[in-house]
Amino acid sequence: MLESWFAGDEEGINAYIHEMSRKQINIPKVLDFNWLKSEKLAETRVALKHPKLKKLLELTGNVYPDLVKVFYTNLTLDGTNIVSYVKGIKMKVTSDVLNYVAGIKYAGLKVGKGNTSRIQEFNKLQYYKSCMRTPTQSISRFHAGHLNLTPRLVAYIIAWQLIPRGTNHVVLHEEDLILLYCIMNQIKVNWVFIINEHMLKSKRLADYRFPYAILVSKLIDFFGVDASNE
Repeated sequence: MLESWFAGDEEGINAYIHEMSRKQINIPKVLDFNWLKSEKLAETRVALKHPKLKKLLELTGNVYPDLVKVFYTNLTLDGTNIVSYVKGIKMKVTSDVLNYVAGIKYAGLKVGKGNTSRIQEFNKLQYYKSCMRTPTQSISRFHAGHLNLTPRLVAYIIAWQLIPRGTNHVVLHEEDLILLYCIMNQIKVNWVFIINEHMLKSKRLADYRFPYAILVSKLIDFFGVDASNE
């Protein structure tokens, strides 16, 4: 099986056996925009549709857990594109490919932890307070449960889907707050850059789970990898 997944690449097989096979995959989550409509959550729908995240957040389909781990084992960055090999097939994931599969483009601000120079008006503490149901409440940590409804829902979507992690979805990290600020203020974000960075981080850091299982499986199908027995 490993010979087939890695097309005989011994280095990839060894990395998979000793490192990548032991890592978990984040359980995929799917957002239904029709549910937001039925629940009369119009502000949340508008906030998420403006940056054209609807297709990405509503992705459904087959998931190939083993091949997802193979994809991450072989993952590298080539310029602005991520590249991987699955069953000997080269997968160069360009902006055009991600636009076709998930509706996102390589355009907008490249923001993240420690990278807020393009949104100099952003202040983590002040923005969090502005979203709170009770702004005068003392703050010991940035907790999503203390936010008003729309920013709270968007914060959970960030933590579960856009830059997903395995635990502590209610505690907002700096990057969560930056993306929340951009989404709520309709600031265009480079989601291809954000997702590429999160993928590479998940490979690099031992305690990170592999994200975007549905998206990666869609890419595996897009590049014509044989997943019939997976």
